[in-house]
Amino acid sequence: LLFIVGTVSCTLFLAVNGLYSASDDVIELTPTNFNREVIQSDSLWLVEFYAPWCGHCQRLTPEWKKAATALKGVVKVGAVDADKHQSLGGQYGVRGFPTIKIFGANKNKAEDYQGGRTSDAIVDAALSALRSLVKERLSGRSGGYSSGKQSRESGGGDKKDVIELTDDSFDKNVINSDDVWMVEFYAPWCGHCKNLEPEWAAAATEVKEQTKGKVKLAAVDATVNQVLASRYGIRGFPTIKIFQKGEDPVDYDGGRTRSDIIARALDLFSDNAPPPELLEIISEDVLKSTCDAHQLCIISVLPHILDTGASGRNSYLDVMLKMAEKYKKKMWGWLWTEAGAQSDLESSLGIGGFGYPAMAAVNARKMKFALLKGSFSEQGINEFLRELSVGRGSTAPVGGGAFPKINSVEPWDGKDGELPVEDDIDLSDVDLDDWDKDEL
Repeated sequence: LLFIVGTVSCTLFLAVNGLYSASDDVIELTPTNFNREVIQSDSLWLVEFYAPWCGHCQRLTPEWKKAATALKGVVKVGAVDADKHQSLGGQYGVRGFPTIKIFGANKNKAEDYQGGRTSDAIVDAALSALRSLVKERLSGRSGGYSSGKQSRESGGGDKKDVIELTDDSFDKNVINSDDVWMVEFYAPWCGHCKNLEPEWAAAATEVKEQTKGKVKLAAVDATVNQVLASRYGIRGFPTIKIFQKGEDPVDYDGGRTRSDIIARALDLFSDNAPPPELLEIISEDVLKSTCDAHQLCIISVLPHILDTGASGRNSYLDVMLKMAEKYKKKMWGWLWTEAGAQSDLESSLGIGGFGYPAMAAVNARKMKFALLKGSFSEQGINEFLRELSVGRGSTAPVGGGAFPKINSVEPWDGKDGELPVEDDIDLSDVDLDDWDKDEL
């Protein structure tokens, strides 16, 4: 499987539009219509999460269309461009393309489809899932979609991941926390709050899983906890505020659906996430695992240690780390190697033996690369990466159409380099009188 990667939409790297159109029986799904079309539907849904550049997805497209036509009026068949709508893919834990999920009776617990990629196999799986759904309804075990608009007092496990806060517990949990908090201030009698509740609860569970608990969703009954309501000037319900360490709280003014809330939470998470690792290419595995897992891998070739010393090399690495931090939302891979250590790789990227430091941005799926033409500085690299982000800049195919053999090398020890020790030449037995004085 290929992996979900950053938000770049370069015309050079990704020159493919969505795989489906309005004339197909496949229903195009986005964060705007997903909740309405799928989650609030009584129908069984098969949903494909795809990326337009993914070869497996392109091969699946005609079969998916055929299945959608065959199932029309029986089972809904949809598709999400998860490269364009990463928040939606992230919400359902999509890690590779294509991923197919079945949304049955319990829309909050989608099942992964593991069957064949032919229209026959897809239709068979859909009908099997439909039969199970109908049998469950017949036995009274499931009534299909439930809006979940029970009051907060009704209990139940749906809101298990929403943290209830009070005047007494708020400061110790939120104010000094390294985590990001999204806090809903509500009133039990408020109709809008009751409508928000199932969305907030479902989002809390997804956000907890997606961010490993680094973004937390909480709720405060503002009619009971009036110290907090007064402190934060709560005048209407529900009011949602975002708390981050060392910053004043800000109002959340986004949509009130689960997908809207999750999308904002994941943005907050990526803003606070550490930058990607900067790895030295010491083996083939390091190069392949990094470049295969990311849409772009940024490879720098730094001068030999004898040319820069440790301090010079570290200054180059610092520039790369700053750029990795700046562009961390793109989820690119970051690599470096020393001049001459991977000479075949240098040649395949058009660097080959001169002009260090150098940088190339490589799309390993298309085996194309772009070279940094400006200076190896924050300004020069920023300009280079910004151009790539908006689809500009010239590219070339990787020499040979594939990565060359990568040498296994010892990682840099962080020290200055040492010149190789040369054998001393003993001249004691050389009689200089025998030399031609004129040649000296």
